[in-house]
Amino acid sequence: MTDRSDAVTVRLAHAGDRPFVMTAVERLSAFGVPDGRTKEEIVEGEARTLRAFFDRPDAPETLLVADTGGRSSGFVFLEEQQDYFTLETHGHIGILVVALEAEGRGVGAALMRAAEAWARARGHRTLTLNVFDGNRRARAMYEHFEFRPDTVKYMKTLNAEAGH
Repeated sequence: MTDRSDAVTVRLAHAGDRPFVMTAVERLSAFGVPDGRTKEEIVEGEARTLRAFFDRPDAPETLLVADTGGRSSGFVFLEEQQDYFTLETHGHIGILVVALEAEGRGVGAALMRAAEAWARARGHRTLTLNVFDGNRRARAMYEHFEFRPDTVKYMKTLNAEAGH
């Protein structure tokens, strides 16, 4: 007999999910941040996006929450974007977080499947996401779901002095 206490379900977020989501977003800096960025600015940037979502009852984005054994265990923030090259609208995974205690239990995979279903239901041919180069675990999961690199973003921190 299968123990269903570890079954992962994914549902639409509601206002009561705000405390979990706003706490879980702290995990986004746990995997290291790129040169030129700080953990604080990474977390605050994502938290700002999530606060705006919860503050707008008519937000165009979608937030899905994973529950495992009756407890929130992760979330995925989904939005629509326009492709730079084709101008086609596509689905985009803006934020994906798995709670520390839920790592390795299929929560990320369940959220990925839900994100793909969300994009397909909207008629999108593609689904995109961004990931920090150094986040090897996330990159491995995305590649398992057949995501492939598209463009690579480079950044240079400019100092106040003139020069190169």
